[in-house]
Amino acid sequence: MGERLKGRIAIITGGTSGIGEATAEVFVQEGAQVVIAGRSEERGKKIVERLGAHACFKYADVTQEEDISGLIQFTFERYGRIDCLFNNAGGRVEGNLETITMDNFLYGVKLLLGSVVFGMKHVAPIMKKQGSGCIINNSSIAAIRLNQGGYLYSAVKAAVTHITRIAGVELGPYGIRVNSISPGAIATPIFLGGSHVADSLGEEVQERKMGKLVVNLAKATPLPRAGLPRDIAYAAVYLASDEGSFVNCCDLVVDGGRTSLFRE
Repeated sequence: MGERLKGRIAIITGGTSGIGEATAEVFVQEGAQVVIAGRSEERGKKIVERLGAHACFKYADVTQEEDISGLIQFTFERYGRIDCLFNNAGGRVEGNLETITMDNFLYGVKLLLGSVVFGMKHVAPIMKKQGSGCIINNSSIAAIRLNQGGYLYSAVKAAVTHITRIAGVELGPYGIRVNSISPGAIATPIFLGGSHVADSLGEEVQERKMGKLVVNLAKATPLPRAGLPRDIAYAAVYLASDEGSFVNCCDLVVDGGRTSLFRE
C-alpha cells in the first residue's frame, strides 16, 4: 500500500462505477479512508467488500441537496474530518438546441452542476474549521472545445470549470484548494448507456463491448491508446496529495492530447 494519501478522509460521489470506482480503489491503495457515494447499493457493497476496511458505502442521489448534506454529515460524524471531496458523479444528459425540454435542462443542471455546487456548499464549513481541504470537480474537455459532448452537457461542464476557479479564489485563504479535472474520452460504462445498462448486458457482452470501445477510443488521441478510468484516478491522487499542495483554481486536462487536435 502506498502512502501518498495516508490517513486522509475522502468522499467520492458517483463512486460505484467508471472513474469513481477506479478513484476509490487507487485512493485506498494510497492509504486513504474512502466514503463511496452512489445510488446503487448493490454495486457499492460489492466494491466495499473488495476494497476492505478502508472503504464504506453511503447511498446518495446527488440531484437532491438533502442527500448531499447527509453524505457530508455522515462522513464527518464517522471520521471527524473530511480532507477531500471528489465531486465526480455524472451521467448522460439529453437534448440539443431545438429538442431540449425543461425536464432535460433541470435534470442536467442538477446532476452535473448542482451536485458540485451543493457538495462544495456543505463541505466548505467543515474544511474551513480544519483550515485545510481539497475539493476536486470532475469536468470535461467538452467545456473547452466544441464537438466533444452534447449541447447541454458541454454548457454545464463549462460552468463546472468556471465555478471551480471562483470557489478556489473564495476558499483558498482558508487553506482549501479547489481544482477540476477535464477528462477526454475515457473508456467507461457511460458509453454503453450507463452502469445499470452495462450490467444488464451480462459480463461477457459487456466485456466484448468495452474491448471494442477501448480500440475505438485509441484512435481518438495522439497517444496510441484509450484513456482509462485509472488515468483520471491518478490525476485525482496528485491533486489530493501533498504533491498538489500549491495547485489551486486549476483545470487539469487529462485527454492524451485530444484537445490539441481541435482549434478553439
